[in-house]
Amino acid sequence: MRWVNLHLSRGQRVLLGAAPIVLLMLVYLVMAAQRHADNPMDKILPLPGAMITAMSALMFQPDQLTGQLTFWVDTLASLQRLGLGLGIATITALVVGLVLGVLPPVRATFGPLVTGIAVIPPIALLPILFIALGLGETAKVALIVIGIAPVMVRDIAAHVGALPPEQIIKAQTLGASSWQIMIRVALPQAMPRLIHAVRMALGPAWVFLISAEAIASDVGLGYRIFLVRRYLSMDVIIPYVAWIALLAILMDAALTWTGRRAFPWATGASH
Repeated sequence: MRWVNLHLSRGQRVLLGAAPIVLLMLVYLVMAAQRHADNPMDKILPLPGAMITAMSALMFQPDQLTGQLTFWVDTLASLQRLGLGLGIATITALVVGLVLGVLPPVRATFGPLVTGIAVIPPIALLPILFIALGLGETAKVALIVIGIAPVMVRDIAAHVGALPPEQIIKAQTLGASSWQIMIRVALPQAMPRLIHAVRMALGPAWVFLISAEAIASDVGLGYRIFLVRRYLSMDVIIPYVAWIALLAILMDAALTWTGRRAFPWATGASH
């Protein structure tokens, strides 16, 4: 039996997928236990008990200055920024990607500009955004949009541009205008790709969000991580990073489920 011919059940896939995570946690626990055996005051690799105590204070005890539950306020602030940035980038990618993909003159005019913006490291634009837009929410959301929208636009435009020419010719034979071809032919086939593009953009979007919050913010998951690092508070940093990973996984799972439910004809086992 060759490995390429093995077909795993859902339970087997879940079990195999969980194995590396469990192994990684066991390695961490062993290393943390060894460090605390040598130095009970070690802060680099905190034990689970210390992380639970630190996170309980942030999750369930109001902050003395603000009276708010710090962990949930940070989570809400970051999710608002991320959701707004992803929403604007998704709408931009859909509209601009469709226009570039369907209309060759527009693609020839603005394609190089989109490509040029897409290859600029977004972090390099952060000082410009802060100077131009201030240190408020606008600059943080703008960084997410500028960071992921051009790549999504290029992906959607390439997908639409690669549609079989027979479909375009058939639509024109039936009397469809350029606008009708865009809406009736290209848009339905671009939607599954758009969801896939959003899934691929989730990771970079989190990177740009954390970067912006680390530099100029007074609330948010990224802000908290970079604030407590001054005190080597790994008992807060590690749970915050794990929470960000969990949120990203849940978002990816929600997008995958949405794609399968909304466009079952376009999704296969590979998605």
